[in-house]
Amino acid sequence: MSDVLITELKTLLIEGLHLEDVEPEEIVVEEPLFGDGLGLDSIDALEIAVLLDRQYGIKITSEDDRNQQIFASLNSLATFITENRTK
Repeated sequence: MSDVLITELKTLLIEGLHLEDVEPEEIVVEEPLFGDGLGLDSIDALEIAVLLDRQYGIKITSEDDRNQQIFASLNSLATFITENRTK
């Protein structure tokens, strides 16, 4: 996956989720997005799904059995986008 996409995602998360105290270089691609990693919660997951739909044309529903895998890390999110984007 491209470094450009990773950089885009870091910026999208910081701006879209209003993570004012986080710099892009502080987000480690393999760390969890939720819990101990970036510390996001379920509301953030919904917001990320909306951001991904707008930016990349990706539809993620709460019923998708792959959600835990998709949102595991920035790296897994980028992989999912690369494989499923329509924009």
